[in-house]
Parts: sequence; C-alpha cells; structure tokens
Amino acid sequence: MIDTTGTHHVRLTVTDIARSRAFYGDVLGFPIAAESPGSPDDPVVRNDPMQLFGGVVFQANGMLLGLRPVAPATDRFDADRVGLDHLSFTVPSRDDLVAAAARLAAAGIEHGEITEMADFGIAILAFFDPDGIHLELTSPL
Repeated sequence: MIDTTGTHHVRLTVTDIARSRAFYGDVLGFPIAAESPGSPDDPVVRNDPMQLFGGVVFQANGMLLGLRPVAPATDRFDADRVGLDHLSFTVPSRDDLVAAAARLAAAGIEHGEITEMADFGIAILAFFDPDGIHLELTSPL
C-alpha cells in the first residue's frame, strides 16, 4: 500500500467561476486560500497550473478545494459517468446539519432531508452546486 497521510486537495471543473466562487465562498462559507491573478478567458491562464487555471482554491475542512473554470457553459455534471460521484464534507454534529440546511434554504439552495444512516454511524444532508455536482455534509450520529 502507498503510505498516504490524507487528502491534500480536490479540484472541480466548473462552468462559471464567479457563480461557483459565490456558492462555495458565500453560501458554504469556505475561505479563499488562493485565487488566480489572471482571467479564465485567457487561454494561457486556463492552461497554467501556476495561475490556478484561472480558478480559485478554498480551504475546506482541512483540505484544499479548487475550482477550475474550463467547462463549456452548457455542460452539466453527471454522477453516472466515470469520475466523481459526489463529494462529502464532514461537520461536527447533527445540529450542524440542521444549521446548514437552514443556511442552504435561506440562500435558495434546494437540499434533501437529513438522512440518518445508523448502520454507518452517520447522518447526511445532500445538495448540488451550481453545476449540478452532488455534494453532501456528513456528521457522526
């Protein structure tokens, strides 16, 4: 086995950096760790990892979450295709799920009910980002 010490970062491909930046920053409240100084409309920036591909990186639950704005505006996420199914962030308690559901609702973000999965010792709250990427918040029971 390769000896890893955790997840360093996840980068999501998005269609509209301003919309996604507002969702992850304003709605979910993730602080920005780094942001591209260049425009994602510039092909050189969009292909340069040192310029974060024109995107932004958030600090999220002890890991980095990057957004790369290179998908066509008409593209939508599909969990039934090869690749990412969903991304789940841990919150400390079920009460935090309740508070998150209220925050999502106040922002006009549709979400599921809090689902207790007793066999796994967790509760989850599912919702989608602006590109339809399936996200969850997970708490211990």
